[in-house]
Amino acid sequence: MPDAEELIDDAVTAARGRDVRLAERQLDRLVVGTGAPDVDAALLRRLARDVGRLWPRGWQPADLARLADRRLGPRPARLLHDVMAAQRRDLPDPVPSWWDDQLRELDARVWWADDGGHLAAWAAREGIDRVTALREAVDALALVVGLPPIAVLRPPPGSTAARVVTGPAGGGSGSRILDRVRALLAKAESTTFPAEAEALTGKAQELIARHSLDEALLAAEAPGPDLPSGVRLGTDAPYAGAKALLVQEVAAANGCESVWSDDLGFATVLGWPAELAAVELLYTSLLVQATAAMLAGRGERRASGGRRTRGYDESFLNAFALRIGERLRAATAAANRQAVQEAGADRLLPVLAARGEAVRERFETLFPGVTRARLTVRDAEGWASGTSAADRATLDVGDTPPTRQVRGGRRGRR
Repeated sequence: MPDAEELIDDAVTAARGRDVRLAERQLDRLVVGTGAPDVDAALLRRLARDVGRLWPRGWQPADLARLADRRLGPRPARLLHDVMAAQRRDLPDPVPSWWDDQLRELDARVWWADDGGHLAAWAAREGIDRVTALREAVDALALVVGLPPIAVLRPPPGSTAARVVTGPAGGGSGSRILDRVRALLAKAESTTFPAEAEALTGKAQELIARHSLDEALLAAEAPGPDLPSGVRLGTDAPYAGAKALLVQEVAAANGCESVWSDDLGFATVLGWPAELAAVELLYTSLLVQATAAMLAGRGERRASGGRRTRGYDESFLNAFALRIGERLRAATAAANRQAVQEAGADRLLPVLAARGEAVRERFETLFPGVTRARLTVRDAEGWASGTSAADRATLDVGDTPPTRQVRGGRRGRR
């Protein structure tokens, strides 16, 4: 009789193949194989071991959780939350604070009594039978084993640099500013008046730009060893390309670089901590605003006898992203001009140039094989409506809208 490890290996190999019948047979062998506690403990050990191998290859807990939810669904993703909590016990010091922050956000904690009974306890918690639990555990392991290396944005646990690297939230002196930005964006999301939403978002960008300039001057006065860092933002279907374009526009307005990994469902943004925090906040809020505006425009189109199409929705979101990008860049430029007047060009401009160059160098180091994927706008009405939603004062849109490119990885498409 094969031991638990052999049965798990066979089940995972079959799950990664294309023979569905073989996968079911290997799962049956796992169900009726060695004792349940032995299989359950071996599964958790194997999952924790292979998850731990992802960290030096660039993956972070939030990345794995997002991809598992996208490819497997919420329930297997929650299983991997447990696995990450179990694997946390074996992480070498130092473990940076941002790592534990990500685990807390996922509610990844050891809640079970013993590892041998984890899968049974998890199945009872989720309300599923043992066969389903084993199948989903094997599918989760097959996903983890097959994940490719990605860019290492921050030193993983155990590395010397992990002691000094901070998270991208740019905490400290920026927390009050970011709280004000969050409050402005929350108002922008909740208002039913588009002009008010635009004004609030513009004010938020002005605060962000001034805060970034202040951070840049402080860093120039007390330079440290830090490199630009990065975050990954989800760009799931539907309209993943339009979401990636929105990330790119928000990133560019805040002195960051972005690249879209469409096969993995995220865009990577590189920049300095204060700017990264701003990009996360703005992207999340603007995606809510864009979606709400798209749904409202869809309703207006239906009421006027028009038909909702995928091309309309996608064109709407692309136009929204581009026009919002223009507005954000204008707000940043105005803040920069004022700051130059106050601080002096000789003091500020070299700092901004050096920080921008550092971000570009980091980008070229991490993503040497970037290609460009073209996003084609197919619906002029959707384009016009999306532009209007981003800027109600600009309504004059031609019948043939422009195209825009989004930087993507080697497997970029469109």
